[in-house]
Amino acid sequence: MEDIKYVFNVDKDDFVRAGETSSKIKKILRQLGIDSAITRKISIAAYEAEMNIVIHSIGGCIELKITPDFIRITANDKGPGIDNVELAMKEGYSTATDKVREMGFGAGMGLPNMKKCSDRFSVTSSAGSGTVINIEVDLKAGD
Repeated sequence: MEDIKYVFNVDKDDFVRAGETSSKIKKILRQLGIDSAITRKISIAAYEAEMNIVIHSIGGCIELKITPDFIRITANDKGPGIDNVELAMKEGYSTATDKVREMGFGAGMGLPNMKKCSDRFSVTSSAGSGTVINIEVDLKAGD
């Protein structure tokens, strides 16, 4: 199998379409016959990444890359960046506004959930710049 790549744009504050990208990714993985447990992990991680772009940035994109060995989600946003990545990784920590919380989002579980659903996880960010999150899930046992 050759590598497969998709890129999805995600808009700031677009709560109407929020979740569409992760749903499309789930559908693609199902159509390719990817194991349901792996599909579930990737779908959850993609949803959390998508919501972070909608809530915290001024927009960005999510890239899905499928290789014979792993699946990678790369979330790349244009935004204020994360002041303290270590603090942002703590369950329950959030910088979401009250408005976002009233809609049921911004509980501070996005980054921790992404990490839990991945075999490899990284966040590159700094205040005043965008954020890049890489999430990888292995397709072959023992890797």
